[in-house]
Amino acid sequence: MADFFAQVRTLARERDSLLVLGLDPHPEDLPGDDPQAVLDWARRLLDAAGEMAVAVKPNSAFYEARGPAGLQALAAVIAEAHARGLPVLLDAKRGDIASTGRAYARAAFQVLGADAVTVSPYLGPDAWQPWLAYRTKGVFVLLRTSNPAAAALQEATVQGVPCYMRVLELARPAEHPNVGFVVGATMPRALAAVRAAAPQAWLLAPGVGAQGGDPAAALRAGLRGDGLGLLVPISRGIARASDPRAAARHWRDVLRRARDAALAARRGQTVPQAEAPYASWEPDTRALAAALVQHGLVRFGRFRLKSGLESPIYLDLRLAVGHPGLLRAMARAYARLLRGLTFDRIAALPYAALPLGAAVALEGGWPLVYPRKEVKAYGTRALVEGPYRPGERVVLLDDLATTGGSKIEALGKLQAVGLQAEDVVVLVDRESGARQELAAHGLRLHAVFRLRALLDFWEDQGLVPASQAQAVRAWLGGGPYAA
Repeated sequence: MADFFAQVRTLARERDSLLVLGLDPHPEDLPGDDPQAVLDWARRLLDAAGEMAVAVKPNSAFYEARGPAGLQALAAVIAEAHARGLPVLLDAKRGDIASTGRAYARAAFQVLGADAVTVSPYLGPDAWQPWLAYRTKGVFVLLRTSNPAAAALQEATVQGVPCYMRVLELARPAEHPNVGFVVGATMPRALAAVRAAAPQAWLLAPGVGAQGGDPAAALRAGLRGDGLGLLVPISRGIARASDPRAAARHWRDVLRRARDAALAARRGQTVPQAEAPYASWEPDTRALAAALVQHGLVRFGRFRLKSGLESPIYLDLRLAVGHPGLLRAMARAYARLLRGLTFDRIAALPYAALPLGAAVALEGGWPLVYPRKEVKAYGTRALVEGPYRPGERVVLLDDLATTGGSKIEALGKLQAVGLQAEDVVVLVDRESGARQELAAHGLRLHAVFRLRALLDFWEDQGLVPASQAQAVRAWLGGGPYAA
């Protein structure tokens, strides 16, 4: 294959795309574990989405975990991508020195045939030097990654600057034109700093899609003046979509619109009107939002909530148990959020979230516990049902978040038996104060939907009358939707 960055530049212009297709064969996504099953899975994704991407990014871990057969499958997937004219960025995060580093580079570039690689810089410049001998290959050095825990090292001050910026200084992109950098799309401040210091470098910005990164913010911060220089990988958001072709087209178009808006703003032109808050939703997410109305889970009127508030809208997610397809779609949406969190068990809150929790546990293969509303006067008299060990971390799962009171009550019961919690996941954040109240108790709220975004989507799709949507907005206090 030719020079990696030249190929990417050509394909980005020809296809009007900044999308990189992730090819990560999670075991739960494949019917079998043999190399042929992996290759067939990759071929289906390439058939569906390859023409909208400018490169593919297999994560070597998912192949290596399968042993020698997995490496055989990785080589076959790389060859398959090459046969379709797509360069391959191997997400291997290697980082070693001298002969070991040279061996890693030979394995990636000569044996497997990759065109670019991700490299960890923890050992200093010696970690990436062995890779630079391959002048036509791309070398993406990790700077500020998208996982929150990385801040402990990457944001630490070194010689008066954040560590990730010190790494950038050492890599000297002007001297090594085949060096790019990895900066998470969830870190727009870091993207802007890296772009200012390396105006011509190519940046890989993971974190859009399942991790929740804002594509508009990432492109505003990291795009070059020519509309290139930023690559956005999407893996699960395409691979796990019911229609991968539609999902790839969706993300390609989201990135196009974000690029055009960013360039217009830089040129002092009129910036296109802000997109609807649901513009970046994936096709499966849109279908789920519509299904909530179509299956009668959304009602308008006057309702008193458990919190004591009176509301003009009622979301009765308990009805999902009568619609197996809808329940499974909801479980998949929860699972996408959960895969970005760290925990040992799900803790579903009674009663509405118990069937949801069971469906999510089956979808993701996670163990489930639940705190009781009241302790039985017989049997084990357990405060929390299900197997667990004190000290484990649970993530609270509920259907809705209004004021956060029920989550805080459940947190107390879980802590009483020695369990820890930092995260709450819900399908809908009703935007009535729960996020702030939970934060005051050390809990982060993660929601598939926020209510204002749902209202906009339902109204624009003709699923609910504008008058009803506006009544709920007025009840919420009006104002723009905050992503």
